[in-house]
Order: sequence, then structure tokens, then C-alpha cells
Amino acid sequence: MTDATSGDRARTGSTAQPTGAKGPDELRRQIEQTRSQLGDTVEELAGKADVKGRAKARAADLRDKAGATTVQLRSSAAHAGHTVQEKAGRAGHSADERVPDRARGAVRSGLGRPRVLLAAGAACALATAGVLAHRHQGHR
Repeated sequence: MTDATSGDRARTGSTAQPTGAKGPDELRRQIEQTRSQLGDTVEELAGKADVKGRAKARAADLRDKAGATTVQLRSSAAHAGHTVQEKAGRAGHSADERVPDRARGAVRSGLGRPRVLLAAGAACALATAGVLAHRHQGHR
């Protein structure tokens, strides 16, 4: 009977080598091992064939990466904002120290009289507009 089964293997093209089980327990163990390997192979093939599932997994990975990148960019932007605020504050204090006391007094007195300050600003704006209009007419 061994010759008949080996002939069948040769005709079907099976590459399984004769194992030569030494008894029913050994044969059962080999059968379970083969079933396990076959199950693993089927799971691998099913995973590769599940295009929709793989696409969903890839999309989830990309969402996670995008979220992490967003957090990192926000952190960098916040840090940059704090740095700019600190530099601007230092520059403001530096400029404040360089302003002559007479100019400081003039600004304070102007802030105490908003109508006068508004009139002076309007006069400067009108004068600037007049100069620009005169220059524009001269180019025609």
C-alpha cells in the first residue's frame, strides 16, 4: 500500500516528503501541525486579499502621523510666538530707554488732550495728501 500512496503523490505533483510516522500519535501530531501551518497560510492570503481592510489600516496610520505632525507644528509655532514676544518686549524697552525725556513729555501731554492730538493728526494727513496730489499732477 505504501507504493500506491507514493505513486499518487507523484501523479498529483505534491512536494510533501514521506514522513514515516512511527505510530498513530505521531501521525495525529503531524496532522495538527500541518493544519496549523495551513491555517496560518490561509490567514496571510486573506490579509493580502483584504484590500479594503489594508486601505483602512493605512488611512488610520496616516491620520495618526498627521495628528502627531500637527501637534509638533503647533508646539513649534507657540515656541516661536513666545520668542518673538520676548524679543519685541526687549526691543520696546530698549527703544523706551533711548527716547529723550522732552519727547516723552510731549507724548504724555498730547495723550492728555485727545482733541488737540486728533486735530494735529488730521492736519498732517491733509498736508501729506496735498503734497501727493501736487506730485501726481506734476507727472501728467
